Amino acid sequence: MLELRRLHAFIAIAEEGHITRAAERLGMQQPPLTRLLQSLEAELGVALMERLPRGVRPTPAGLALLEEARVLLARAEEVTRVVQRAARGEQGRLAVGFTSSASLHPLVPDVLRGFREAWPGVTVLLEEAGTGELMDALLHERLDAAFVRSSLSGMPTLQSEPILTEPMLLAMPLHHPLSLSGDAPLALSALADEAFVLYRRRAGQGLYDVILAACRAAGFSPLVVQEAPRLTSTLSLVAAGLGLSIVPASMRRLRGDGIAYRALSDCPGLTAPLHLATRIGDQSAVLQRFRQSLMQAVQLEAQSLLVTTE
Repeated sequence: MLELRRLHAFIAIAEEGHITRAAERLGMQQPPLTRLLQSLEAELGVALMERLPRGVRPTPAGLALLEEARVLLARAEEVTRVVQRAARGEQGRLAVGFTSSASLHPLVPDVLRGFREAWPGVTVLLEEAGTGELMDALLHERLDAAFVRSSLSGMPTLQSEPILTEPMLLAMPLHHPLSLSGDAPLALSALADEAFVLYRRRAGQGLYDVILAACRAAGFSPLVVQEAPRLTSTLSLVAAGLGLSIVPASMRRLRGDGIAYRALSDCPGLTAPLHLATRIGDQSAVLQRFRQSLMQAVQLEAQSLLVTTE
């Protein structure tokens, strides 16, 4: 097998046209370099250098080897760079999942876009699904990370890290009486007799449980007349007049026709958290770099909110 070290030495001999000068270039003695050339010729079974009175020059076989050796060494150097970039998390593959509600918070698309722009050597694959499906994909290593609305329990190999928390709003048909009674925050208890359309619990367990807990704390159990598989379809049902819903404030960005939003009061626990779920012990350099990008974005958003409120 041709060693890269011997190919490198052969290139130096061919380019210098003199074994002594090639040895100086390589920082070695002339006799070992001569033996290296001879062993290479013996292995290939051909003469690679024509001996001249003052130096050497490649034979036709040597010229063929010279061309191929340069290609091989260049490729070897590129392989080294690729491996080093991968070790630093600058190259590779990252599969990220998110629930439909998580994807509507501006932080999530901003982080994904910024990461792609900063590290073009990383292929980012995206998947939208319900929380249960995302957790299954994480467990079976089809995903590396997922943005979800609930912390994880009963999954010892997975972990979730809180990213941020946003308020929740009342979403109602545009001409509902509550949408015409002013803009002041509405007490959650005022919704005790209303019909609700909620995000299906199996798809969004975190938000569903938070809403039910807040309603019970306000003294009533919500009358859920319809469940939807996605938050976007929840808003469509609200616009159609089937009932009211409670959604993360970032859902307001959809600006759906026929929907009005109103803040709620007397419900301190009614918030929509955002978590990053990953596998415990996953030491992927690409994942760690993505997490760093995410945390930097979270810090910048927190600083921006402080400046806005001052």
